[in-house]
Amino acid sequence: MRTPKRRVVVTGMGVISPCGLNVPTMWQSLVEGRSGIGPITLFDASNLDVHIAGEAHGFDPNRFLSPKEIRRMDRCTSFASAALEETLAQSGLVVQEHDPYEIGAILGSAGGGVMSYDSGFATLREKGPRRISPFLVTAAGVDAAAVQVALRTGARGLNHGITSACASGADAIGEAYHNILQGHAQAIFTGGFESPLLPLAMASFEATGALSRRNDDPAGASRPFDANRDGFVAAEGGAMLLLEDLEFALRRGGEPLAEMVGYASTSDALHLTAPDLTGSGAGHCMKLALQRGGISPEEISYINAHGTGTLIGDPAETSAIKFAFGEAAYRIPVSSTKSMTGHLIGGAGALEAVISVLALRASIIPPTINLHNSDPACDLDYVPNNARQAALEVVVSNSFGFGGHNTSLVFRTFR
Repeated sequence: MRTPKRRVVVTGMGVISPCGLNVPTMWQSLVEGRSGIGPITLFDASNLDVHIAGEAHGFDPNRFLSPKEIRRMDRCTSFASAALEETLAQSGLVVQEHDPYEIGAILGSAGGGVMSYDSGFATLREKGPRRISPFLVTAAGVDAAAVQVALRTGARGLNHGITSACASGADAIGEAYHNILQGHAQAIFTGGFESPLLPLAMASFEATGALSRRNDDPAGASRPFDANRDGFVAAEGGAMLLLEDLEFALRRGGEPLAEMVGYASTSDALHLTAPDLTGSGAGHCMKLALQRGGISPEEISYINAHGTGTLIGDPAETSAIKFAFGEAAYRIPVSSTKSMTGHLIGGAGALEAVISVLALRASIIPPTINLHNSDPACDLDYVPNNARQAALEVVVSNSFGFGGHNTSLVFRTFR
């Protein structure tokens, strides 16, 4: 007799973002079309060409952590610790009430604790090797956030850090989904976080030519799919989701917020930074995610696009959607919430997974703001400037990254 396929549901979510430091605040900002982009205040950016970013305004780690914990933790991991509190509060999961070896953590980040590395190098140069903190090595790792989840909850199951450039958070969610489907865990804390707003990282983004230079118009700088776009806006933060086996969630009294039904990851195998302009790699990724979830293209009612606002990335994603859906691509609403949040790098896919779940639950498609001049190469329905009421059943969330990473997640209204 075949074992019935497990079902995987989302039961808790937490966010730290430029548009809000919790889920309700962020969602309200997105529905209202408010940008979280502004001048950089975390450091002196005067010697850079780009002076704008999406900061987690008002974030205070002292609300969640002791002074000693803050000293031993990167800002990226402090974001995860804060989002964990919100996730636990919503989900109601108490790890100690269950088998802790059945509960794990898989979190993504493109750079991990880069701020810790940066300050460590400064200490080494200015004060010498004996002044380096013994906690630098644990603060800087890509696995640091997942380790903190285990330490703070007692979860003793699988524990990993995932990195795949800007698809890191989405891939972490996908791997968590697979592990639950395969019976390797009953619940997994997952998502992704990034704290890339420091001079070295911003200078490196600048060097690629991929950043918007609209310093005089921060709120209007991120303009995915617009003919006048000039690059992405870097941002910090991320999101956490609790994925659970449906039977486990219901047995313990958890409330399913949505069901995750598909995941795929592919590689363009083409270029270090440029996407495949034909869209075949990303298009195959979307097709595989649907096929593996048993979802037909006709069922898709919204796509949360990667949509960074780069000159070649947006047309490439448009081509990918057409590759995956054919003529049906023109009937599917597509929007890029990066127009408001900026690009959270390894945290982007996780934040947009949360946004996808919220869209399903609210029957609202958040807009692509700053879309005023249509690019002929980007000719789909991008939900320009204003949120839209819509009956949503199944949504796709795309995340693509330097190196040719393509990841698609599929969520469905829970029945």
